[in-house]
Amino acid sequence: MNEHPEKIVVDSDLIPEVLLKVIEAKKLLSQGKAKNSSEAARMAGISRSAFYKYKDGVSVYSDESRDKIVNYYMTLIDKPGILSNVLTVLSKYGANILTLNLNIPIDGAAPCTISFTTGNLKCDGHTLREALRATEGVITCRNLKERK
Repeated sequence: MNEHPEKIVVDSDLIPEVLLKVIEAKKLLSQGKAKNSSEAARMAGISRSAFYKYKDGVSVYSDESRDKIVNYYMTLIDKPGILSNVLTVLSKYGANILTLNLNIPIDGAAPCTISFTTGNLKCDGHTLREALRATEGVITCRNLKERK
């Protein structure tokens, strides 16, 4: 074995079936479809020992150039349904929400930070921001990377 392991990208058609099943078992665990590693291994059709042997060495590659994380800062009117309106717009445009932090409202307005991935966006960032700004109850919306 190599003293300095390298990361290698390989087409999934070339990977041995046992490694694909380890990836499947890890996914079952992370999604809560399996209660423990023994159950995940059984559901994936591999032995527990095969799972433990390969679990730390195999994972799915995410193309970071395609799937960027974006952080929006928004100020929302403190009124029922406003956050739901925002989430509906994000869902409509294909944003995959990672985190959402809605702070306590002060003087009728609540600061909100939303992080999401862009891999499945059906529009560009400008179009999404404009759609959010046009959403009822949204006072401000900006990408945290943008300068004022």
